[in-house]
Amino acid sequence: MEDEAAIGTDIKVDEIYRNESRQVLATLIRLLGDFDAAEEALQESFAVAMEQWPRDGIPANPRAWLVSTGRFKAIDGMRRRARYNTSLNELAKHLEATTSDSSARDDEHVEDDRLRLIFTCCHQALAEEAQLAMTLREVCNLTTEEIARAFLTKPATIAQRIVRAKAKIRDARIPYEVPPPSELPERLDTVLRVVYLVFNEGYSASFGTSLTRADLSGEAIRLGRLLFQLLPEPEVTGLLALMLLHESRRPARTSANGDLVLLEQQDRSLWNQTQITEGIAFVERALSSKRIGPYTLQASIAAVHAEAPSAEQTDWAQIVALYDVLLRVEPSPIIQLNRAVAIAMRDGPAKGLELVDVLLAHGELAQYHLAHAARADLCRRLGKKAEARSSYEQALALAKQEPERRFLEKRLSELAG
Repeated sequence: MEDEAAIGTDIKVDEIYRNESRQVLATLIRLLGDFDAAEEALQESFAVAMEQWPRDGIPANPRAWLVSTGRFKAIDGMRRRARYNTSLNELAKHLEATTSDSSARDDEHVEDDRLRLIFTCCHQALAEEAQLAMTLREVCNLTTEEIARAFLTKPATIAQRIVRAKAKIRDARIPYEVPPPSELPERLDTVLRVVYLVFNEGYSASFGTSLTRADLSGEAIRLGRLLFQLLPEPEVTGLLALMLLHESRRPARTSANGDLVLLEQQDRSLWNQTQITEGIAFVERALSSKRIGPYTLQASIAAVHAEAPSAEQTDWAQIVALYDVLLRVEPSPIIQLNRAVAIAMRDGPAKGLELVDVLLAHGELAQYHLAHAARADLCRRLGKKAEARSSYEQALALAKQEPERRFLEKRLSELAG
């Protein structure tokens, strides 16, 4: 029985780590004033938890306990090392005098800490790539491999960016704070881009055994709500709407055994109507501002899908028109690809294939598996089996996510049959 209780506690500790570790880290950074010291304190606090909680039980407020333990471990470690560096003893005394356990239990501080951490990681003194990598790693706990997939680069490159960004924050004494209102707009674009990247990794995981990662998309929506409370600008509103509308489809996007279900085949009765209603209200609010940006336009496209009773009744003409505007606001080969697919739905697969072929010929989407998958589907619908098979094989060679790989393999099998 004791072994079973210990196993249960270990599982609970793992769950708390997944759900609370970033909040604990954010608070420790505020208390200790250093990323590396806070990360070390975080790991030490969870190590103590793994040792003590199976014996003593999980505390009523695990997050506050972890922050308090991490703070104590950091101060104790500085004192031990003070024999080699006397300045550490002074620092330990300063931290003990200026921080307290009560700050760990302050829920309002905890929420502010997350925003402080986001804006610190997105400081304009850092290169844009470093801002994104730091925030995804430190705020959202993505691994370097996951971030590398999002950036289409190597994990070693991401690791190097993060190390350099931490050094820049330390050496430039970048303040750990939410910027004053006068500075918020110029730093908001990067923050929104980071939140969107986090959501995308949760909505469609870049690799692994699951199509989605609810923890990441849920975290992105939570961050979006915090930003909306802080600064209810139209694009903040638009991004929150976009995330809610996409997230509403989650229950219908996979089958019972985890296989991918395409949009036109989804059971729309499974879509989350509460999220759809909230998302559409946010879209309407953002559109009413008359300051319409790319997130609001993408949310408008998602709203058209959400309001369609079925795939057949989708207003594809409106979707194409919205993509036309979106391309003028934010030119992108992926947006061009999505527009081509929408045109295929409005005007037929031949027209869509013509546009996709032009995009692939330019080379920017050569390593993007969804571009080859889109071409394969259009060829399949046109009865061009050999071309469809070739494109499905290219998509399969590039895909890293297991549900997508199973879907592509199934399509290849159907073509062979």
